[in-house]
Amino acid sequence: MKRYKLTAEPRVITGKQVKKLRRDSILPANVYGKDIKSQNLQLPLKDFLAVFTDAGETGVVDLTYGKETIPVLIHNLHTDYRNTPLHADFFKVNLKEKVTAMIPVEFTGESQAETDQVGLLEKITNELEVEALPTELPEKFELNIGALAQVGDQITVEMIHAPVGVTVLSDPNLVVAKIGELVSKEAQEQAAEEEAAAEAASTEAEGAEGEGTSEGGE
Repeated sequence: MKRYKLTAEPRVITGKQVKKLRRDSILPANVYGKDIKSQNLQLPLKDFLAVFTDAGETGVVDLTYGKETIPVLIHNLHTDYRNTPLHADFFKVNLKEKVTAMIPVEFTGESQAETDQVGLLEKITNELEVEALPTELPEKFELNIGALAQVGDQITVEMIHAPVGVTVLSDPNLVVAKIGELVSKEAQEQAAEEEAAAEAASTEAEGAEGEGTSEGGE
């Protein structure tokens, strides 16, 4: 598995003052682990994004700060409404000890049910919990949905094949994707008409109530 590199430096600014760092495109961070002392760090946002875009939360990063270089995973990334990172944690890992992680599910292909217009694909689970050595964590699970052909067809966790060395911890009976009933255009239009009629009736009722209140006040 590819290894990534990042360099950070100790951070003395904490609390609300970290806003100053973010204005200068510096990302506040923290490093921790069971055999190291937690420490506040900071690093250029552009450097972090260059690595995180590829590594995500499952790629092992060799983090250098001060005289230390340790293997870490990126955890607990906080972002704003524009998805810009605000804070990140670096979790030190032992490359010989298994860790748990959430791995995203990526759906590929097109279901036969959608091709034949007999049903709609419902994506229910977007990530799975796994256990593996840090260097064996998969980047993602690619799930081909082409075989889903009829309403009710589904893929559960137990039907997904994990790479060697990776144990899926999520409930085997958990539904990842399934085919639901097709909602026709006519049904959608009817639902929209009913909703509009209900809103119009509500508006008329409010108007009548307002008139009655006004008359009583005079």
